[in-house]
Amino acid sequence: MKHYYFTSESVTEGHPDKLCDLISDSILDEYLKQDENSRVAVETFASKNTITIAGQVTSKGEVNIEKVARNVMKEIGFDNEHTDIDYRTCQILINMTKQSPDIAMGVDTGGAGDQGIMFGYATDETKNYMPYALDLAHKLAKQLTKVRKTNEIPYLRPDGKVQVTVEYEEDVPKRIDTILVSTQHLEETSMEELKKAIIERVIFPIVPAEKIDENTKIYVNPTGRFVIGGPLGDTGLTGRKIIVDTYGGYARHGGGAFSGKDASKVDRSASYMLRHIAKNVVANGLAKKCELQVSYAIGKKEPISIWINTFHTNTIEEEKILEIMKEKFDLTPNGIIEYLDLKKPIYAKTTNYGHFGKEDMTWEKVIKLK
Repeated sequence: MKHYYFTSESVTEGHPDKLCDLISDSILDEYLKQDENSRVAVETFASKNTITIAGQVTSKGEVNIEKVARNVMKEIGFDNEHTDIDYRTCQILINMTKQSPDIAMGVDTGGAGDQGIMFGYATDETKNYMPYALDLAHKLAKQLTKVRKTNEIPYLRPDGKVQVTVEYEEDVPKRIDTILVSTQHLEETSMEELKKAIIERVIFPIVPAEKIDENTKIYVNPTGRFVIGGPLGDTGLTGRKIIVDTYGGYARHGGGAFSGKDASKVDRSASYMLRHIAKNVVANGLAKKCELQVSYAIGKKEPISIWINTFHTNTIEEEKILEIMKEKFDLTPNGIIEYLDLKKPIYAKTTNYGHFGKEDMTWEKVIKLK
């Protein structure tokens, strides 16, 4: 398509799904701090004033799961059960078991912890090789949280969402067509004051001025009110924001979510590895866009298929890129874990504002390809 519009969204750390993701990833980190070989698969569910945490853990570590969950809610800013949830008084239910021996049997020998398909993607339309609409949405959502936590806009509450629509010409982002910000706020907040503050302190400091014109549409809280939020306004669940976590819908996503899973789960580790490879294909000038897929069988070490699509932007044959990829990178679960150093307690840092595009993560490192 020569001319088209594309929309991506991001959410703040106070969105109920992201609350659940962060609790799950924080529990994972606590286990990894004590035992780097911990096997963790944690799901969190939030509804009204109740947090339910369930899953499977096999570890030498001992973690106070309830304390971790309350600390996460406190850090986000959830302290009011009448508008969202209160970290001090909410009910926390925990139901944990050990990893199934049927799964452990395959993982213990270095095989994949499950069957599945995973994707990785990169594009040269931003400096961090992420799709432009998603990159901008993440920055706006992060700024929305920043102005709340620094009290720059004192009447904001934790829950919020951002949506950005970009107009493309010849696959190049030309302008911002629409920016939508929905943010939770105190009941007495003036909607006129809120819109003015969001535009001046969230949107203008982040969005490049040359990408906004007289036809750009800006919507702030289109319903006119957003007082009830967090788990009181909507249920939250680990792994429900997988498009926000990956490429904003601009590229495919595999069958599994990331948060709450240790690196033996290829849903997470292989997706990180494929992002690393795709990013380096683009960064090394082998293509302007690159999408990769691998698939695994439970208990098997090597992937059972590898696929590439460079959208006709490649500078060498795609088959040659695959040859370089197979020669350079070990795509077994243990090979990925070792290469990306995935036994460290790094996962709470990945939870919010996308798992990709953060330059301090190992899978974002740019290297030279042969």
